[in-house]
Amino acid sequence: MNNTQRAVLIRRHGGAEAAEVAGIDIPQPGEGQVLIRVLAAGVNGIDWKVREGQVRNAFPLPLPIILGAEMAGVVVAAGSGASRFHAGDRVMGAMGGLGAYAEFVAINEASLSPTPEGLGDVHAAGIPVAAVAAWNSLHHAGSLYEGQRILIHGAAGGLGAYAVQFAKRAGAEVFATAGPADLDFVRGLGADHVIDYQSQRFEDVARNINLVLDYVGGDVLDRSWQVLAADGVITGTTSPDILSRKPANRRGLWFMNKPDPVLLETLAKEVASGTLQSRIGGIVGFADLPDAIERHRTVSRTGKVVADFSR
Repeated sequence: MNNTQRAVLIRRHGGAEAAEVAGIDIPQPGEGQVLIRVLAAGVNGIDWKVREGQVRNAFPLPLPIILGAEMAGVVVAAGSGASRFHAGDRVMGAMGGLGAYAEFVAINEASLSPTPEGLGDVHAAGIPVAAVAAWNSLHHAGSLYEGQRILIHGAAGGLGAYAVQFAKRAGAEVFATAGPADLDFVRGLGADHVIDYQSQRFEDVARNINLVLDYVGGDVLDRSWQVLAADGVITGTTSPDILSRKPANRRGLWFMNKPDPVLLETLAKEVASGTLQSRIGGIVGFADLPDAIERHRTVSRTGKVVADFSR
């Protein structure tokens, strides 16, 4: 095996030009780690936010840094003390940080889940961050209950599409915002009230909401306080300043996801069996990753964009 590999990294913070494809050394697996040949990786908002330096105060990261938060691939070798997976095993997982945009990654085997039979690597690579984050953000404010009124912003996106399905399973009455091209898709996920954010104001449709999941941010967060019931709460994933933006008589929570390989294994099996819908919104090649990162920042898309490393 050659000792060098391709990776998408940044050496400085900046715009689209800051992300580059570069040659770097292939890592060696350390104690408890396995070396993975990455076959596909999901594109996430954290990529361009790190690229632009938006999170460097909250999460100082040494440069250069390889981007990419989730991947799927095959085990090549195991380090000392690693025994859960063996060469040839198909695995998937979130990095618990960054580093997935490389042809080989060394990662703690405890962070990984087996890729279930029937689930391709490209599809698997788009699941670890969004599915787990959707489940955990939905439960972040407390237990769900029958008849709970839940408003999900960005319901056609990577997190939102999962959250709609999870909320309906819990017996909630689901209000969901989406663009005009995605209304039928979101209805198909089970949403009770689908709101076209381009032609309708969600404030005119959603009232007395017990839980708002804000996967959009901006003025959507500011407008959402007025739709809450007296006991309502907003859980936000895109607005770290949510606490400083909430009115005095309202409740808001900031959510940061953490990898959960046990939960991921369960959800991935559901996707493989068809009991949980998971939609890939686009597939790009490895060399196209810098452009895909920028498009994630500027273009709204249904489903998850995934890089197929074989392209």
